[in-house]
Amino acid sequence: MKSIIAVIAVIVILGAANFMLYTVDEAQQAIIVQFGEPIGDVIDEPGLKVKLPWQDVRYFDRRLLVWDGDVTQIPTLGREFILVDTTARWRIADPLLFLTSVRDENGARSRLDDIIDSVVRDMVSSTELEEIVRSRDWEVDLEDLEDPTLADRDDLDLQQRPTLGRELLEAEILARAKDSMPDLGIYLDDVRVKRVNYITSVRRQVESRMVAERQSIAERFRSEGRGRSQEILGNMQRDLQGIRSEAARQAEEIRGEADAEATRIYGEAFGADPEFYAFFRTLESYRALGSNSTLMLRADSDYFRYLEKAQIQ
Repeated sequence: MKSIIAVIAVIVILGAANFMLYTVDEAQQAIIVQFGEPIGDVIDEPGLKVKLPWQDVRYFDRRLLVWDGDVTQIPTLGREFILVDTTARWRIADPLLFLTSVRDENGARSRLDDIIDSVVRDMVSSTELEEIVRSRDWEVDLEDLEDPTLADRDDLDLQQRPTLGRELLEAEILARAKDSMPDLGIYLDDVRVKRVNYITSVRRQVESRMVAERQSIAERFRSEGRGRSQEILGNMQRDLQGIRSEAARQAEEIRGEADAEATRIYGEAFGADPEFYAFFRTLESYRALGSNSTLMLRADSDYFRYLEKAQIQ
C-alpha cells in the first residue's frame, strides 16, 4: 500500500507540476489568463515559471512580424489603373493591450489589412503615377537614352523631379497608418510598396505601344542606314567615274602623243627619202590585200608601177 500511495503521490506531483510549470523563450513574452481574463503583468523574462493549475498562458512573439497585403487594383490621380503589392513589418509592443483588442496575430493581421490597405488606396488614388514609380533623387541622363527623340518631346519633361517620390510616399503611408491605427498594442515599424504594375488590359496597351515605339526606332535606324548606304554608294560611283574619266583622259593624251610621235616619225622618214616612203606605203597596201581579193585595174595603173619596175629589173 505504501508503494502504491508513493507512486500515486509522484503521479499527482508530476501532473500538478505539468499544469503549474511553464517556460518563456527569449523570443517570447507571456500573459497569465485566468477564466478568460489576464492576470498580473507581462512576463518578458525568459526561464521556468510557475502558475496555478487553472490558469492558462498566452504567448506573444517579441520579434518583428511580416504583413503582406493582397495585390490591389487602384486608380492613380491620372486615372491609370495599377496593381499595388504592399508589405509591412510590425511587432507586438503591448501584449496586454494586444490581447484585449485583437486577441492573437490573425486578428492583428485582419486589422492591419483594413488600416494599411485603406491608407495605401487613399495615397495612390491621390498621387500621380510618376510619383509612385520614381525616386525623388532619380536623375535622367539624356545621353544614355535609347531613344534620343524622347528629350525633344513637349509632353515629357525628363528633368522634372517628383514632388514626393517612392521613399517619401512610403513614409507618408507609414505615418498615416500609425495615425489611423487605434490602440491595438501594435507598433508599425515599416511599410513598403513591393511592386507596382499596370492591370492586364493597360499592360497590353503599354506593351503594344512599346513594341510600336521600338519598331519606329528600328525603322528610323534602317532608314538612316539606307540613306548612309546610298550616300556611300553615290560617293563610290562618283569616285569611280572620276577615276574612269581621269584614265580615259590620260589614255587619250597617250594616244595623241603616240599619234603625234608616229606622225613625226613618218614625216621625218618621208622627208629623208620620199621615194622610199612611197614604196613602203605601196608595199603596206599590197599586204592589206587578202588571198581572195580581186581588183579590176588598168594595166598602166600607178598601183602596179613598182611591180612593173620589179619585173623589168
